Amino acid sequence: MNLIPAFIHRRIAHRPNLLKIVDNIGWLFLDKILRMGVGLVVGVWVARYLGPEQFGLLSFATAFVALFGAVAGLGLRGIVVRDIARHPAGKEETLGTVAVLQFFGGLLAYGLTLGTIFWLRPDDALAKALVAILGSALLFQASEVAVYWFESQVLSKYTVWVQNGSFLVFAAIKVVLILIHAPLIAFAWATMAEALVVALLLFVVLSLRGPRLRQLRITLARAKSLLADSWPLIISSAAVVIYMKIDQVMLAQLVGEKAVGVYSAAARISEIWYFLAVAINVSIRPSLVHSRERSADLFIKRLQKLFNLMVQLSLGMALLVSFFAPVIISVLFGSAYIDAVPVLQIHIWAGVFVCLNNAAWAWYIIENKQKIGNRRLIVGLLLNIILNYLLIPTYGAIGAAVATLLSRAFVSYFGQLLSNETARLFKMMTYSIFTLGIELKATRKGLL
Repeated sequence: MNLIPAFIHRRIAHRPNLLKIVDNIGWLFLDKILRMGVGLVVGVWVARYLGPEQFGLLSFATAFVALFGAVAGLGLRGIVVRDIARHPAGKEETLGTVAVLQFFGGLLAYGLTLGTIFWLRPDDALAKALVAILGSALLFQASEVAVYWFESQVLSKYTVWVQNGSFLVFAAIKVVLILIHAPLIAFAWATMAEALVVALLLFVVLSLRGPRLRQLRITLARAKSLLADSWPLIISSAAVVIYMKIDQVMLAQLVGEKAVGVYSAAARISEIWYFLAVAINVSIRPSLVHSRERSADLFIKRLQKLFNLMVQLSLGMALLVSFFAPVIISVLFGSAYIDAVPVLQIHIWAGVFVCLNNAAWAWYIIENKQKIGNRRLIVGLLLNIILNYLLIPTYGAIGAAVATLLSRAFVSYFGQLLSNETARLFKMMTYSIFTLGIELKATRKGLL
């Protein structure tokens, strides 16, 4: 199935690498558009059905589990894609070793999740049950090797088939749960079951369209090499997840589940379009790796074009959503969530810095400078927690949105000034922000 329109295909048919990249972006775009459309409808329906308080409790449990997801992933995603692109002959050893590492990473993460929730909420049986059910998906982390492989080959269509097929089935199941007036915990079981099905199918499709499972090898030397490169990314991945989720956890602890429900409704709209930035970055990264091997100047030139595109995309979205926020919340979530309007109008601007950060991490990974990135992430993380602690008790969900915006601005933009090596990234981002007149067509052409 070819997702590229015929007139575009004709213009770039003579450039097979570009054709492959554009096709991969198309598949990722299809994946997220489908999830955005169906997921938004079903997610909003679930939010309306449960109400702000129960929806807030479900969102709290989901965010709480996500805080430990970085431990399960071990920061290996970017490393694996990079290494397979550079050294395809060692793919069986890399994938086999990563699968084992991530299985034990998931086991450790699940143990930490359970221990923490039992310590934090010893008397909240429902919260503990929700976290235990949702957290069990961490045990399936080994299946992510299939995603890494197809990303490295710019063939994301296979993972799209698996993930979207499962997503549609379980979206229908959640609708049935609403119609039969199922309890809150049933939605957690549905989410866990979806993760299990996806994991099994990913292993099947990897065996059929990639290296066969029996060909994968595990070596201690490769494990040490991978962990030596990835351990800084474990810290950075954890910091990124904390920026995304700590606000909901702190809201629940400092204010209550209803505030989490209101905030989550706004965040769901604010973050739903991030897929586009991720799809572009994932599809472009192998090209950036190859451009770095050819020329440092060419790599910087293409990275600048990526920053330009990220700014154009994110600022346009922020302006659009800010203006229509009252209509969006009213139509989608109803009057019970009206307090989410100002939260959305603030939170949407954090997307500008999320996009810049996604592009900047291509430089950190390709140049193997993850340790430098961790310094600004740790400082930004502390800033985020402090701001949440100061603002949430007084301003509730609005305070959490402000804390998120300010901390992400620091991590993605101002924090680049903490190192002489990354000061160049600050200048490149500044150029992108203040040169919005650059034509999108020129940006896209120069990038690819």
